Amino acid sequence: MSKRGKRKDEEEYSEGDAPVSKVAKKDTGDDSDSEDIFVCQISKNRRVSVRNWQGKVVVDIREFYVKDGKEMPGKKGVSLSMEQWSKLRDHAAEIDEAIGEREE
Repeated sequence: MSKRGKRKDEEEYSEGDAPVSKVAKKDTGDDSDSEDIFVCQISKNRRVSVRNWQGKVVVDIREFYVKDGKEMPGKKGVSLSMEQWSKLRDHAAEIDEAIGEREE
């Protein structure tokens, strides 16, 4: 994928993201409307939410920043499809085991 196409996708992805907790988005006329469900904050600037993106449910792990007193979603983050989320969840024990080996 070209840089131009990737950047455009990322910019479109970041626009209109709701910053926190089950917030209704304004109607933009595209498939990305509906509600974001804030799940948890995993660090000072990182949050996990579940939302619809282009008609599909995704698990979104994203960094936020403050601009003009408002918390805004940043470009840094990842959205996992339900297939990707299931695969990650299925391998959680293996990930924990690998972490334990590194900590020893």
